[in-house]
Amino acid sequence: MVFLYVNSIEFVLLYFIIYKIIYVMVIAIGNDHAGTNYKFEIVKHLEHKGFTVLNFGTDTTDSMDYPDTIHLVANAVENNEATFGIILCGSGNGAQITANKHQKIRAALCWNNELVELARLHNNANILSIPARFVSLHQALHFVDIFLNTSFEGGRHQKRVAKIPVKCN
Repeated sequence: MVFLYVNSIEFVLLYFIIYKIIYVMVIAIGNDHAGTNYKFEIVKHLEHKGFTVLNFGTDTTDSMDYPDTIHLVANAVENNEATFGIILCGSGNGAQITANKHQKIRAALCWNNELVELARLHNNANILSIPARFVSLHQALHFVDIFLNTSFEGGRHQKRVAKIPVKCN
């Protein structure tokens, strides 16, 4: 039998290394017909980085109703089946509005790097809404990286974020 002797700092580091190896972040993605091509590239990008992706979006460019896929993404995030969500539609507005109907969702419509970063830093956004007809694929992929690599700042923002959900009677 082999025993490993470690001090408390080594234990914490070892714990986080093992946790990182075992824990694979799950990302839910959904799109309408306007976001299909970007969705395919984002999924490849995420899988290449080691993420597990739940694809709730359409795989065709045939016209369809975005709420049919966006609610599935929001449900996955809301029910802790996915850590974050990424949603795409032509303007990003309809997808974001739909996702934000869910009690535990904070979907942010973003079209530049600063908005993506602030959505995570200050608003603890858990879904990124991308306007596929208004940003390039290169920008969209960069938004995904910023979103997933930015942590919520907490502090003074925590109190504000806590006030977002409406308490239903």
